[in-house]
Formats: sequence, structure tokens, C-alpha cells
Amino acid sequence: MDTGKPATQLYRRSHFVTHLPVNYLFSPSHFWIAPVPDKPGLWRVGLTKFASRMLGEMVDLGLDPAPDAPVEPGQTLGWVEGFKAISDVYCIARGSFAGVNPALREKISLINKDCHGAGWLYAVRGEPGPQCLDMPAYRALLDKTIDKILEQQKGTEIQ
Repeated sequence: MDTGKPATQLYRRSHFVTHLPVNYLFSPSHFWIAPVPDKPGLWRVGLTKFASRMLGEMVDLGLDPAPDAPVEPGQTLGWVEGFKAISDVYCIARGSFAGVNPALREKISLINKDCHGAGWLYAVRGEPGPQCLDMPAYRALLDKTIDKILEQQKGTEIQ
């Protein structure tokens, strides 16, 4: 039975646990990108569970591009605000901006509750940027990132 949910693989490192969608691509800045079923060339982009955890419970989102505006990897599209931090929202695809997730206007908490599904941020017509990583490569990046955070925490505990 197809539930509409992507196939995932469990990821666990220290106190961080998530399920990584196996067929999504990921950016080093902790965004994911996935094709929209039955809509060739249309991709949805969202924050990974790691990013949403670092930002905290979502409060607000502001994305600036006009519909059909050209977009490039690395371009700042707007911002997202969580209780812990505010972050830029970057484009991780090349093509044209296809819009903001309309469900987030009513329920921004979807970003935290279903970050790899209904909590997607924006859509792009085009293709993923060259910096995008497959799930195993993103898993390795998460390992390095979390290990670095743990090392920094260990250093501050000693002082």
C-alpha cells in the first residue's frame, strides 16, 4: 500500500535520531530536494530534520522570489525563523521559482512535524544544483557535523 511517504533509513548519532528519505537529495546547508510525483521537472525543497532541530520550533517564514523568477544554487530566497535562531533560506536548484508551500501560511508547525513531507518550503521547476548529495553522502556529512558539535561541547565543558 502506498502511503505517500518516502522510503527512509534510520539515522542515529549521539542524541539525534531521524529517518532520512533514501531517494531525496540533500545540500550541505541541510535542505532536501525531491521530485514532485507526476510533475516532471518540478521539485520540492525543505529543511532537513537536523536543520529544523537546530532552529527550534518554527515561528515565521519569508520567501521573496516572484513566481517564475529565475533561481540559482546558493541564491538567498528569504528566511525562516525558529525559537532558537533565524536562518537564510537558500536555493539548492537551478531553474524557475514555482512558489511557496501554501499550507505553511496556516500551519508553520508542519516544518517541524513533517519536514520531509507536508512541511516543504518551496518548489522549483528545473534541476537540483551540483552541490546536492545523495543520502549516503549526506549521512556522512551529518556524522562529521554532529561530531564537530560534540567536540565543541566537550571543549566548553572543560573550561
